[in-house]
Amino acid sequence: MKIAIFLASLLAASTAFADNDDDLGLAGLLSGSNKVDLPEVILSVGEPLADAPWELKSGKYYEVEFTADGSGEIGLAGNDFFRAIWVDEVVIEGLEIRPYALHSIEFDDAGTMEIGFVAIKPGKYELRIPGSTGESQAIQIEIE
Repeated sequence: MKIAIFLASLLAASTAFADNDDDLGLAGLLSGSNKVDLPEVILSVGEPLADAPWELKSGKYYEVEFTADGSGEIGLAGNDFFRAIWVDEVVIEGLEIRPYALHSIEFDDAGTMEIGFVAIKPGKYELRIPGSTGESQAIQIEIE
């Protein structure tokens, strides 16, 4: 039931955008004209995650690549952020995964993961390396 309500709200949001001058086409929120590529996030032990906070717009589709350099087992946790977005797909080595939700991601070895998502719930969030306390070990995110 919750999924049906959520999908109906996505359709309504898509229709609202289409009623404006922003004709997104038949794919609505998933349309290529609505897609924004975020800067790649490099996961490396002791290195900062991002140069600047992410400023996202609710209803926009985003893609981001997370690349681990293999310097250590490293992950990102952001339960509140992952609850504020709708994850379209996770792509790992050309394999597409369409999850219901995410809680965190982790790399045991070097590799790249791409996540495509629609920002939904406005607010301030972060993705953080679990157990870290430094400001550079987190990505500050605001959804407007």
